[in-house]
Amino acid sequence: MRSLLKQIKKRRLELSLKQHDMMLRIGISRQQYQRLEAKGNPRLDTIELVAKGLKSELLLIPQEKLSAVLDVLSEDSLNSSKKQNPKTDKTLSDDPWQDLLGDDE
Repeated sequence: MRSLLKQIKKRRLELSLKQHDMMLRIGISRQQYQRLEAKGNPRLDTIELVAKGLKSELLLIPQEKLSAVLDVLSEDSLNSSKKQNPKTDKTLSDDPWQDLLGDDE
């Protein structure tokens, strides 16, 4: 849970939002949001609401696919996206999720 709360705070800061701004975006007080980021144990519907307020999505990623997803999301992966995929002749930036879930189309 601690990792998720850190990710929420990081995303809020990336968007240059203050905790008070979340009140306007998701309808909870600054104190409630502050408690959530600090040590909260939020309900799933609250996490979904926060994600929406941060222009984000929640995903359940199988552990065996986690490193592949992180690679796709990393800046290094985005910088090397100019490499062509011989199967589809698309760049990684055109379809960053290609072959990630084992769909061999």
